[in-house]
Amino acid sequence: MALLALVALLLALDRLFPPDLSRLGDLSVTVTDSRDTPLRAFTNTAGAWRFPTTPDDVAPLFTDLLLAYEDRRFRDHPGVDPLAVLRAVGQNLAAGRVVSGASTLTMQVARLLEPRPRTLTAKLVEAARAAQLEWRYSKREILGMYLTLAPYGGNVEGIRAASLTLFGKGPAELSAAEAALLVALPQSPTRLRPDRAAGQARAARDKVLDRAAEAGVLTARAAAEAKAEPVPDRRLPLPVLAAHLADSLRGRHPGRTTLPTTLDGRLQAAVEDLARRTLPDLHERAGLAILVVENSRRTVLAYLGSPDYFDERREGRVDMVRAVRSPGSALKPFIYGLGFDDGLIHPATLVADVSTRFGDYAPRNFDRGFTGELTIRDALQRSLNVPAVLVLDKVGPVRFADALKRAGARLVMPAGATAPGLPVALGGASISLWDMAALYTALARDGQAAPLRVERGGAEGPPVPLLAAASARQVLDILEGAPPPPGAVQAQEVRRSAPVALKTGTSYGFRDAWAFGVTGRFTVGVWVGRPDGTPSPDRFGRNTAAPLLLRVFDLLPEEPAPGPRVAEAPPDLLRRVAASAPEAVERPRLVFPTEAMVVEAGAASGTPETLTLLASGGRRPLSWMVDGRRVAVSAVRRDAVWQPEGPGFARITVIDADGRSDSATVEVR
Repeated sequence: MALLALVALLLALDRLFPPDLSRLGDLSVTVTDSRDTPLRAFTNTAGAWRFPTTPDDVAPLFTDLLLAYEDRRFRDHPGVDPLAVLRAVGQNLAAGRVVSGASTLTMQVARLLEPRPRTLTAKLVEAARAAQLEWRYSKREILGMYLTLAPYGGNVEGIRAASLTLFGKGPAELSAAEAALLVALPQSPTRLRPDRAAGQARAARDKVLDRAAEAGVLTARAAAEAKAEPVPDRRLPLPVLAAHLADSLRGRHPGRTTLPTTLDGRLQAAVEDLARRTLPDLHERAGLAILVVENSRRTVLAYLGSPDYFDERREGRVDMVRAVRSPGSALKPFIYGLGFDDGLIHPATLVADVSTRFGDYAPRNFDRGFTGELTIRDALQRSLNVPAVLVLDKVGPVRFADALKRAGARLVMPAGATAPGLPVALGGASISLWDMAALYTALARDGQAAPLRVERGGAEGPPVPLLAAASARQVLDILEGAPPPPGAVQAQEVRRSAPVALKTGTSYGFRDAWAFGVTGRFTVGVWVGRPDGTPSPDRFGRNTAAPLLLRVFDLLPEEPAPGPRVAEAPPDLLRRVAASAPEAVERPRLVFPTEAMVVEAGAASGTPETLTLLASGGRRPLSWMVDGRRVAVSAVRRDAVWQPEGPGFARITVIDADGRSDSATVEVR
């Protein structure tokens, strides 16, 4: 009965006074890459580096050294080791002072969970708590508590934090010398800190190695070799990679201590190093952002929100991956893609790049000039503005914006705009690098768009068709032939067989420079500019963002070239492209200008600019008439140059060699 009463009392005390595990729950938050390597860590509420660790997370040798030195009978005693107590009492009585302790690992865990002054009463409480811990938890769980809480000096707690700050590696990779040092340090973490007392730390480490050799954990030779290794003389900073993403994930998942991502830590470090090396070429207040995506799973491999998170001059804490900016011409591929979808155009379709007014809107090219008649392929490769607006006018800006919205991309219209308009083609709306990269990734996935993935284990959303597969392939084929940036060579000519489908963009006033590159396996997006929106004169996509993008591709694995993917033009679109056989020549048709069109021909000098007149079909030579007066004859081409005499209305007529004609009345302003 007395025994039963004692057991009942102990159970009641255990229930009334459970161990306080609050310190064990106050852990650092760690953001990890796809290999579980830390990218960035945050101190806990007490300002300490403390990471959760289990016995599986450490090298088995460390556990063997720890038990051989600290608690040989750990796996057998009930929290208190009677033999160790008897030994300590005898040694202390013989010496007349305290020369040996009897704390087991479990008692040390009790002290780490509930720190108390080092008194006899505290020892008795620790012994009781140790027994309680053994009653409640397995040996494995208790060992994990020690590995998580053991002190290593300053604000470093637990073996994972110690291993990272002293050796720059995880505890699973420790050598014998490194493991022995980490066994010794918790004995007196302040006195033995190797960065402050290298000699004392080395002596303590060697003592652990000697004890391990005596216990048979190490051979005498292995212990001697370990003693020959130096101890670290400084602490290493914990990594601060993908800082903006880490901030975002920690805020999105409060209470979680480990946040696994899809990032490739080595690639992330290389991208951040490349960004830092690029800074001297930019304005002192300029920043940049980079996103690398693996296409097949839409997983983000590298995420750089700014080149230096702590640089206040460059507003480094602003995440420019998520910032909404004007994309300039970078949306043009999707305008043409929808035109392919609708059967309006084909890469070989002819289009007029001439001065054109759409109501009050008169787009001009980057160089302020016009090219004349050319194919859709050439227009997109040269990123000409008027052809893109012409196609968007046919596709419809509202439909275009809706297609992007369905694909998960958010277009932000200018203040006061009630609906998307034609300026969207040239950057008249804003979007983030994140959403732009998702759109370009869809090109590599046969036009299927879905959100990018950066968190491991997150649910995958169903894909949404942005473009038909044939249209997406046509766009990629065109962009693969885009000219490389000045002074650069397309990446595939240097180191890869897979071509890079390249598109750049520059927003109004040189505020944003963009570049996007797509291969079969990867999509890379780059933004360069000033986070405060200040213009950067002469910094545009082709000379600033595109060279950086190609250097990012140099960091990625090589990949084979894709197979052919461009479909033939449908017959109706082929008929729009000139055919030379006499029986195939259609009647002439005015391409530019067309009936009731308003054309812009003003000039600051007061002398009207010349206009390029375009026609399709008709047997050459073509005669051009304005108000019944011949102004030109085209013997080889199907265009002509006309200089209006001034503003007003004009009747323009084209006549072919067979006498067939087409006319249009236009207004010249």
